[in-house]
Amino acid sequence: MSAISPSSHFSASSRKTQNSVLPFKKLISSFRCEIMNPSSVPHNWTVDCVSSTNPIHIIIKPPSSIPLASTMNSSLKNSKRVCLFHCSEMRDLAERIAAESDAIELRSISWRAFEDGFPNLFISNAQGVRGQHVAFLASFSSPGVIFEQLSIIYALPKLFVSSFTLVLPFFPTGTSERMEDEGDVATAFTLARILSNIPISRGGPTNLVIFDIHALQERFYFGDNILPCFESGIPLLLNRLQQLPDSDNITVAFPDDGAWKRFHKQLQHFPMIVCAKVREGDQRIVRLKEGDPEGRHVVIVDDLVQSGGTLLECQKVLAKHGAAKVSAYVTHGIFPNKSWEKFKHDDGAHPSTGMTYFWITDSCPQTVKQVKNKAPFEVISLAAAIASTLQV
Repeated sequence: MSAISPSSHFSASSRKTQNSVLPFKKLISSFRCEIMNPSSVPHNWTVDCVSSTNPIHIIIKPPSSIPLASTMNSSLKNSKRVCLFHCSEMRDLAERIAAESDAIELRSISWRAFEDGFPNLFISNAQGVRGQHVAFLASFSSPGVIFEQLSIIYALPKLFVSSFTLVLPFFPTGTSERMEDEGDVATAFTLARILSNIPISRGGPTNLVIFDIHALQERFYFGDNILPCFESGIPLLLNRLQQLPDSDNITVAFPDDGAWKRFHKQLQHFPMIVCAKVREGDQRIVRLKEGDPEGRHVVIVDDLVQSGGTLLECQKVLAKHGAAKVSAYVTHGIFPNKSWEKFKHDDGAHPSTGMTYFWITDSCPQTVKQVKNKAPFEVISLAAAIASTLQV
């Protein structure tokens, strides 16, 4: 048989004989042919008939193992093209996000300063983002970098963009969400109000992406000019736990009732342990409230860690009650003053003095640089999750 073009289309009318009608479908129901491509080896294509129509249609089907360029181009065409800007601290994560999808294009900003220290900023090719979906990857790691990033965040939506998304993986003031004494300032509410006043883009309110915000009620701090999208790093942890050689011996522990309320529904297929912090004089001591760690690889789960004192106390209690291994996961590893140095590595034999694994995400880039290649720490990247969210 001669070569047939993949785009070929055939039709055939039924042919009459003297005594009966001989439908074309009885002559042929399917056959195979070779599609000759000068740049590659021949591939077998299937040709089927649609016999319910007159004339009969013959459809050429490519082999399922051969990806068609037209299919891949169509998938890329249907993806939302996003121009991704980022602060200096988030450069590595931004590059990983862009590597996840050809639909995400990195754009640059000149982060300069005047002699008095105030920012002197420049958005490269600002006219080139008109009509584009634009995102900014931020890191509010210290009060000193917030102002310059807010200046960019307020400027980008005004460039006549189709939509604007702010990705702020770690909401830094989240732990300051309540007033216990007269005069306390809930700075989480202050930052939420500032972000709620980001100018509206041509496409409407700003989309705000945050991972594992500290207190769930903080979603109500944001105004109507912003659409907060609350994501979680727990699915990334689940993927990592499935890769462990002892994945069938995992028990999840929560350092307090707050962590249990936040995460237990996402981890409900694991046996669970709940700890509690109680006061004894001037000290706060961690005790086992419910669950049994005996012989198990126990993974402590929380949203963030600062000094690490609570996690260390949990580790000791779990080891005392017979845990074979103790590991930990937090979405945000803040670790001020290098407090990560308190956590030692355990090779599996001394859970009371060290951890087998300590997983964090790359939401806090400064910490990632400090703990790189230092056991027990492993960094789970948010890149794929952010890239997926940017397509919503």
